[in-house]
Amino acid sequence: MKKTTKFALSGLAAGIAFAAFTTTAQAQEEWTMTSTWPENLDLIKIDQHWVELVNKLAGEELQINFRAGGTLMPGTEVFDATETGSIEAAGDWPGYWAGLNPAFSPLATTTSLFNGVDYLNWIQQWGGRELYEEIYGQFNMVYLPYGITNNESGFMGRTPIESIADLEGKRLRLSGRDQGRVLEELGGSQVTLAGGEVYQAIERGVIDAGEFSTPGVDFNAGFSEVADYWATPGWHQSASVFGVMINKDAWDALSEETQETLRIAADATMAWSLAWSERQSTEATQKFIDAGVTINQFSEEDLARIQEVTNEVILRGACESPDHAKVYQSMIAYLEHYATWRDVSAPYNMSRVMDNLPSLEEIEACL
Repeated sequence: MKKTTKFALSGLAAGIAFAAFTTTAQAQEEWTMTSTWPENLDLIKIDQHWVELVNKLAGEELQINFRAGGTLMPGTEVFDATETGSIEAAGDWPGYWAGLNPAFSPLATTTSLFNGVDYLNWIQQWGGRELYEEIYGQFNMVYLPYGITNNESGFMGRTPIESIADLEGKRLRLSGRDQGRVLEELGGSQVTLAGGEVYQAIERGVIDAGEFSTPGVDFNAGFSEVADYWATPGWHQSASVFGVMINKDAWDALSEETQETLRIAADATMAWSLAWSERQSTEATQKFIDAGVTINQFSEEDLARIQEVTNEVILRGACESPDHAKVYQSMIAYLEHYATWRDVSAPYNMSRVMDNLPSLEEIEACL
């Protein structure tokens, strides 16, 4: 009798253990994720870094099958695919969706405002993360910012641009709604091209000059082969943010523990991306010099004028969209608050010392 009971209990325990194992195995989610970036553009490495971390840290519950941009669908379609749940996730640059909501523009980059550390501070401690969640949440998505690159290269082409006076009448490849507006005020005209088309556009003279990303990304895209001149700094994108769009239903299907793991992987990737990009940019700048590319830097007077125009564009855009105003209000409030410590710690501070910011009061009046 005792042996029978013991055997029955052992069998019951084994059955429970097997059922638990089976349930765990069946509970593993498998996601399909793509990106706006094709394999030949280095920005895809930020997406890949996050996916690798998630698959290591959350592998028992979630595995992400990552496909490079353009292999599943055109990069322009990943937003709709993630929103509808055709795929579970996609890496992106928020500025591509500014036509859907102007707030996506400053969530992606700023003209002559934030640097990379500012975005890091703002996202982590000054309310930025919540604004990404709010804006993407309007489209049935959760958003995890996981990439930051600092100042972009600037304009590269076969025509020298030595000052903002040289922008007059120039056709320049430029991303971003606010960026295009500033350029137009300075006398140039914005040409919108996919990143993979910039090389040929410079080579064939379709544009006078173009930009895509940081020096590291631009060099590996071959720009030194077609550009003789480089106008810097890249005031049009003083820093950039990248992240992952996640379908809300797919996110909700995860446990809270796994959701937190994805957030931790995003924060880790964000720190890695900034250092990776700066190292890449440093090495690539020397490669551009070695290739014979002439570097021209905008003067302090030119940059001050760009700041004035930027402030005007920000204020104009704020009153066109409450969401746009809300994001910039948060950004300017951060810069004013951070100045309490930032300015007294110069020259060892981590952000720009600025004495000409867009008016916070005028932005708030648009809310």
